[in-house]
Amino acid sequence: MLSMTDIPALHDQLTARWHLEAIEIWRPPEDPWTSVVARQHLANFELWHTEDAARTPGARDADLARVKRRIDVTNQRRNDLSEEIDQALLERLSGEAQSEKSPSEAPLHSESPGLMIDRLSILALKIFHTREEMERPGAPEGHAKRNMERLTILNEQRNDLAACLVRLWEESVAGTRRFKLYRQLKMYNDPALNPAVYRGSESADHP
Repeated sequence: MLSMTDIPALHDQLTARWHLEAIEIWRPPEDPWTSVVARQHLANFELWHTEDAARTPGARDADLARVKRRIDVTNQRRNDLSEEIDQALLERLSGEAQSEKSPSEAPLHSESPGLMIDRLSILALKIFHTREEMERPGAPEGHAKRNMERLTILNEQRNDLAACLVRLWEESVAGTRRFKLYRQLKMYNDPALNPAVYRGSESADHP
């Protein structure tokens, strides 16, 4: 099983790889736990670059509409995989010997590991693209220095968050802290819950 301490390195390896080769040829790792972490990062990777496409100057309205729909679908996958991460960890905890202290009595952590891993994924992408900007040819004076300062902050944020994730997992295994699977319950992708969708459908059915 991929350890919590190895997740930032996995994010970095995959980010570099996906920028060099077509995503279509990549295959998830065979280990189920490593696979779900990698696939969740892939959703963030795709979301990052799809959102860049939406910011392209001169993009037509029809192009923007297609990009927005793709963003919604990819963001849903990202959230579903974050929940899958938490589910996998909770199942692992339920199958392991716990301390004598009941997990239900332990303090509840406000953020689940899946959400923390999602944040680490985004930080990995920020760090990669900040390094790119540091080395961008023809950038204006001071650009590299500004991004070097940004990189220092991003690395500190990731190191802190990664340490918090490791601590949360260790305490969860020990039964001294607990977390829950928090469903995202997104409404925009559900035709029955998004007024922009179901009202449009009702108008089409009743001219």
